[in-house]
Amino acid sequence: MTASFFRIALILGLLSAIGPFAIDMYLPALPSIGQDLHADNSVTQLTLLAFFISFALAQLVYGPLSDMWGRKLPLYLGIGLFAGASIGCALSTDIETLIAFRFVQGIGGAAGMVIPRAIVRDMHTGVQAARLMSLLMLVFSISPILAPLTGSAVIEFYGWRGVFWAVTIAAAIGLVLLSTQLEETRPAKERGGSGLGSAMAAYRLLLSDRNFLTLTFIGGLGISSFLVYLANSPFVLIQHYGLTPTQYSFAFSINAVSFFAVSQATGWLGERFGLVRVMRIAVSAFALAMVAMAVVMAAGFNQLPVMAGFLFIGYGFLGLVIPTSAVLALEDHGAIAGTASSLMGTLHFVIAAVAMVISSLFFDGTAVPMAAGIAVCAFAAFVLTQLTIGRRAAVAAAE
Repeated sequence: MTASFFRIALILGLLSAIGPFAIDMYLPALPSIGQDLHADNSVTQLTLLAFFISFALAQLVYGPLSDMWGRKLPLYLGIGLFAGASIGCALSTDIETLIAFRFVQGIGGAAGMVIPRAIVRDMHTGVQAARLMSLLMLVFSISPILAPLTGSAVIEFYGWRGVFWAVTIAAAIGLVLLSTQLEETRPAKERGGSGLGSAMAAYRLLLSDRNFLTLTFIGGLGISSFLVYLANSPFVLIQHYGLTPTQYSFAFSINAVSFFAVSQATGWLGERFGLVRVMRIAVSAFALAMVAMAVVMAAGFNQLPVMAGFLFIGYGFLGLVIPTSAVLALEDHGAIAGTASSLMGTLHFVIAAVAMVISSLFFDGTAVPMAAGIAVCAFAAFVLTQLTIGRRAAVAAAE
């Protein structure tokens, strides 16, 4: 792989991480935000949910825009809006204002999630796309590793508002990289047939494509398992297990290390065994680890090291599921890669938002309901894989 390959992966990964950075960096501050703005835990969690809802829905817009206008202009618009909303979050004096600006922040951050995937599809397909996607995931995974640690340090010296000033700076850096280091990958001649009508036709095509929807839902359920953990872990680890914000940041980061380390084997494994087979085995192992965790913890073995061990193993296998499912879903839709990436991202986060809401209904401050929510998402991904991808692979192998 050339230096240019790594440079593109680095830039796309950093652009993709800007939105999630605004989540991961302020997770250690959730309890203190509630105390400072006089809001209980369930209301404070709405700052996460508002971000995820807008983050999901806005992706439906950015994809068609990137097909019509090229990849760079919508990125400028989205990251600029994200930066402005981050300033609003930093200046918020009540929880309602913070929730509102978080909603706007999600609209802006969605651009960085959708368009880099479309750029990957513009440049490569197959195993090469999987290699680039896994490298992008490597950079993207810096967020859940460094962001909580950075966030806890910022919170220590500047309070939770400092987190939003920090992500404003990150957005400004992203704009500079976008302007100086990234070439346009969708030439003007390829945008001629793109418009509102073509976008609606593309969405109809995608919604009738069973293969695309199946792969998208498998990836979405995997992401949901992580976001259920993300939404509940600050309260479980800090309030239930008694960790400090800094200790929580280290505990949270361990799972990201597992995720990105295993994801780097995607290209090699895909080349040797095929992407479909890699994904099927990874989904099975992911579900086994998470269901075992829920059963063991429900049986009374709910100590923090027990949960951490299962999560480390399970999220490692998830590091194979996410890039392979995304590459396979986009494989046949190069002409509408932006729109396909949009719909994929929206469905991912709608599924995740539903999972987060349902898990919050059962949250009692302990770890068991959170573990159960993670296990349900993982098991659903396994069942869907076996009923669809697994069955088709078995038929193909017999022919």
